[in-house]
Amino acid sequence: MKRNRFVSSSRRKARKRYFTAPSHIRRRFMSAPLNKELRRRYNVRSLPIRKDDEVAITRGHFKGQPSGKITQVYRKKFVVHIERITREKANGSTVHIGIHPSKVQITKLKLDRDRKRILDRRSKSKLAAKGKHTEESIQQTSTAPMETSS
Repeated sequence: MKRNRFVSSSRRKARKRYFTAPSHIRRRFMSAPLNKELRRRYNVRSLPIRKDDEVAITRGHFKGQPSGKITQVYRKKFVVHIERITREKANGSTVHIGIHPSKVQITKLKLDRDRKRILDRRSKSKLAAKGKHTEESIQQTSTAPMETSS
């Protein structure tokens, strides 16, 4: 069932919007999951990937290699370039291989003020969505008189 009548469910229109998306929207598309330790610490599942993050590759030919630092986020091609993930061309020069961000896992975040704010905001909304009780809410419910039907 369609939830938002202003968003098309047409495959053709969805693909057009994906491939012609502006850079600030491509940033959100290029999100990568956090590893288990970071997920537990920040209570966030995934984040838009960024230049100096450290990632481990989870799919493809380079899976299982030690984590490397992201050298470039190539939004135009929807790929990231990771240090030491290169190949040699026929003329002898080396080039980086582009890997889609969904096929990597963030192992170390580059934190600055803006990124910390994003993590705080998203973890707060996650806790509120799960219905976690705070100390104050427990106190309020225990002190409120119980309503009985008679």
